[in-house]
Amino acid sequence: MAWNEPGNGGKDPWGNRGKDGPPDLDEVVRKMQQKLGGMFGGKGGGSGDNNRSSQGSFGIGLIALIAFIVWMLSGIYIVEAPERGVVLRFGQYHSTAMPGPHWHLPYPIDKVEIVNVEEIRTAEIGYRSTGVASTNSIPSESLMLTMDENIIDLKIAVQYRVQDAAKYLFNVRNPDIILRQMMESAVRETVGRSKMDFVLTEGRSAIANSTEQLLQSMLDAHDAGLLVTSVNMQDVQPPEQVQSAFADVVKAREDEVRQINQAEAYANDILPKARGQAFRILQEAEAYKSQVVAKAEGDASRFTQVMQEYNKAPAITTERLYLDAMESVYSRSQKVMVDVENGGSNVLYLPLDRMRGSSSNPARLNLDEFSYPNSSNNNSSTSSSASRDDVRSRGGR
Repeated sequence: MAWNEPGNGGKDPWGNRGKDGPPDLDEVVRKMQQKLGGMFGGKGGGSGDNNRSSQGSFGIGLIALIAFIVWMLSGIYIVEAPERGVVLRFGQYHSTAMPGPHWHLPYPIDKVEIVNVEEIRTAEIGYRSTGVASTNSIPSESLMLTMDENIIDLKIAVQYRVQDAAKYLFNVRNPDIILRQMMESAVRETVGRSKMDFVLTEGRSAIANSTEQLLQSMLDAHDAGLLVTSVNMQDVQPPEQVQSAFADVVKAREDEVRQINQAEAYANDILPKARGQAFRILQEAEAYKSQVVAKAEGDASRFTQVMQEYNKAPAITTERLYLDAMESVYSRSQKVMVDVENGGSNVLYLPLDRMRGSSSNPARLNLDEFSYPNSSNNNSSTSSSASRDDVRSRGGR
């Protein structure tokens, strides 16, 4: 039956359903508010106005408490490993937070600026990178004047990082732009102190090192909180209008260097051989000197010994010397001397072909084998023996 039908007694579905029905929702909320109001100093019993006033105060306090907790929690922040947190209190530097979780007084009292101090940043002078392998040249930055009043086109890049986060934020306005301007000033000053040939050839590393030192000194003087890690010269060449002439000069210089290197290589090949040959000649001369001196000393010593023996026995020594001399002479001679005692004109037949190739001592041939046309074998044998005895007897004389 519907609630507005006749006979319902004017009761709606949300009316009081008796003691066994569910409690009224408004009554439950009202009782809970009274209890909470009593906890916060409100009166549990009283008129309806007092209840509503206490309920409003409790709601405002609860909202304020939640807002305060949220506000306090907003001061929690985390600093990553490569970063530093610079804490500002009422806009003024207060402290620097290291990596890890931290808490600061919430805004607007404190504020935290996060700075990455390990990131390597790059500033380019004379060009700008537009892609992987493409660049745009900036002549207003790249054209520089050298000490000998020549113009060169130079492109250079500097890599740096933040050394002190607080100094980086507060000591210099726009530190990255200031570093670029200082870099351009430093490289122009360094190039202005050098000649064109030096910058274009062997002076690239020297120019980069000098520029790095000068730039770092300028940053330290301004207390910018930046540290230069490296300065790299990307390209250096003469202006486009004179590049062809300069290419010829470079080619001639390279030919000169190549010729010098070839000459040095040839010298390095010849000089050791000459030194070795000179050393060998010196060693041979020293050996010959030692040989001659030793032989002379030996001959002198032998002569002295022979002289001593001659003083003791002159005749015997004379005979011995004569025999040694004759033996030495006959050993090198191709002649044979035959002495015939009967004084005849017997013709001695000598086998010359055998004497030439038989031995190195042809004087000592067997005379018994020689034949005499006018004498028998016995006579020839006797004559040859007599001849040998006569040689020895003459040597004795």
